[in-house]
Amino acid sequence: MGLRINDTIPDITVETDHGTIQLHDWIGDSWAIMFSHPKDFTPVCTTEFGAVAQLADEWAARGTKVIGVSVDGVEDHKKWKSDIEKVAGAKAGFPIIADTGLEVSKAFDMLPSEAYLPDGRTPADSATVRSVFIIGPDKQLKLSMTYPMTVGRNFAEVLRALDGLQMSAKGVATPANWMPGEDVIIPPSVSDADAKAKFGEFETILPYLRKTKAPK
Repeated sequence: MGLRINDTIPDITVETDHGTIQLHDWIGDSWAIMFSHPKDFTPVCTTEFGAVAQLADEWAARGTKVIGVSVDGVEDHKKWKSDIEKVAGAKAGFPIIADTGLEVSKAFDMLPSEAYLPDGRTPADSATVRSVFIIGPDKQLKLSMTYPMTVGRNFAEVLRALDGLQMSAKGVATPANWMPGEDVIIPPSVSDADAKAKFGEFETILPYLRKTKAPK
């Protein structure tokens, strides 16, 4: 069975270009984002790692650690980072997991258990290793997104989703297209009386759809 929302992520020991990391220890009390790629030195992936590098201040402002995964070795990762930084114009200070044995790709259900890397492989052999995982401080999976190789990920949406998850941790939900600063939704499980006590004024649009100002 694959990794589902609210499952605790596997506590795997991995090798990275920053050294050996134990995933749960590395996350600590932070939020974390793992973004995976099928191969180093590929065009779309290089632009995506670059986008992550450019957002270093945004991740830090949200108390979030980021880590890449690519199905190549540590030495390739170190060489690839110079390309990433050239494209991004920013330092790629995050670690990249060397998933040559596919342990992470299989544990996070990006590849089937019988998958292997053939000699002379191409990115197509690990094409499904194209996911984003947002993980909470409780080490539980909060959100996952998977893309094809030909479509670059929108990291503005990853940031927005992270903001929404951090907001929802305060006991609310966010509507479609929500952006920070906009009103949020009071869960139906909260009575009107409890909503009044907790949030103050709120707007009832439908009996099950009530909006209020976002908690600070």
